[in-house]
Amino acid sequence: MRKKVECFEDLYIWQKAVEFAKDVYVLTEKKGLKSDFGLKNQMRDSSVSFSSNIAEGFERRSRKEYLNFLNIAKGSAGEIRSQLYVAFEVGYINNEELVIMREKAKFLSGSISNHAKAILGADSS
Repeated sequence: MRKKVECFEDLYIWQKAVEFAKDVYVLTEKKGLKSDFGLKNQMRDSSVSFSSNIAEGFERRSRKEYLNFLNIAKGSAGEIRSQLYVAFEVGYINNEELVIMREKAKFLSGSISNHAKAILGADSS
């Protein structure tokens, strides 16, 4: 039986989003990314946007607003994946790092979509 969600910290997708942001912070402290402040900061901002928008949306007064913030968080998935490709193309990360991080971002994107669908389904009940 699932635990009742009482706050955004209870959400699995929020927990995974924070974990992903931590992974991005660790990754951006490596090699060339460490000194490429533009790309490094952009990647960090995008990764933090996941959990921040989930949290902000959860705290809003309506499901409509929550869904909007989930949509913004999902957009961050595309943003960080694009930035990961740039980091790979310029030689800051290797193929294995790209694949691992890309898959984590895709998992989060799918999880956000599933969460949004569940909320929409609850509205029609």
